[in-house]
Amino acid sequence: MSDESLPKDGLKARLDAAFAALPLVAILRGLKPVECEDAARALYERGFRLIEVPLNSPDPFDSIAAIRRILPQDALVGAGTVLEVTQVARLKEIGADLVVMPHADTAVIRAAKAAGLVCVPGVATATEAFAALAAGADALKLFPAEQINPTIVKAIRTVLPAGTRLLPVGGIAPDTMAPFLEVGVAGFGLGSALYKPGMTAAQIAERAEAFVASWRALNRR
Repeated sequence: MSDESLPKDGLKARLDAAFAALPLVAILRGLKPVECEDAARALYERGFRLIEVPLNSPDPFDSIAAIRRILPQDALVGAGTVLEVTQVARLKEIGADLVVMPHADTAVIRAAKAAGLVCVPGVATATEAFAALAAGADALKLFPAEQINPTIVKAIRTVLPAGTRLLPVGGIAPDTMAPFLEVGVAGFGLGSALYKPGMTAAQIAERAEAFVASWRALNRR
C-alpha cells in the first residue's frame, strides 16, 4: 500500500499534508501487535494520518513496524512516550516517521531530528516551548491539557513564533475541542476517548468518526 510519489525524505511535506488532511493524532496506548493492523486501517480509512503507539504498550516496536508497513506513505507512524535517545535509534531502524514525547528533553529532540524524524515534544510552559523549538521540534504537544486551559494556551501562543503548531493532549473529547480551537491550536492528540486497550476495530472506527465529525463541524464555522 505504499505510494512512491511521497518519498520518505520528503518528511516535512508529508507532515504538512497530514496536518492539512486531519490534524488529529491517534494515541494507541496499550495496543497489541496482534490487533494493530486492523486498528490502524480503521483509523486510516476515517481520515487519520498521524498515528502513534506509546512505548509503554506491549511490544510497541513490533506494532509500529507493522503499521508502517501496511499504511500508505501519506500516514506518519511512530511512537509516543519516547524517553531515551536509544529509543529514537530503534525507531529509525524500523522505518518510523514520528517521535512524540511527554516532556521536552532537548537531547531526545535533537536525536530525533538528526535521525530525520518528525518530533513532537511535550511542553507545559513558554520556557519549555522555546527550548523545544530551538532543539528542532516540529510541533508542540501541550500536556497535560487538563492543566493548560485555553486562556493559558492563548497567552503562550502569543509569544511563540508565528506558525508554531500546538496540539493539546490529555482529556480531549469531541465536545471539548472548541475552546482550544478558538485560541488557535493546530490540532489535538487523542488518547482514551479514541482508543482503550481491547477495543475492536469497529469500536475504534465509531469513535474516530465522532472525532472527525466534530473537527469538521468546528472548522466549517
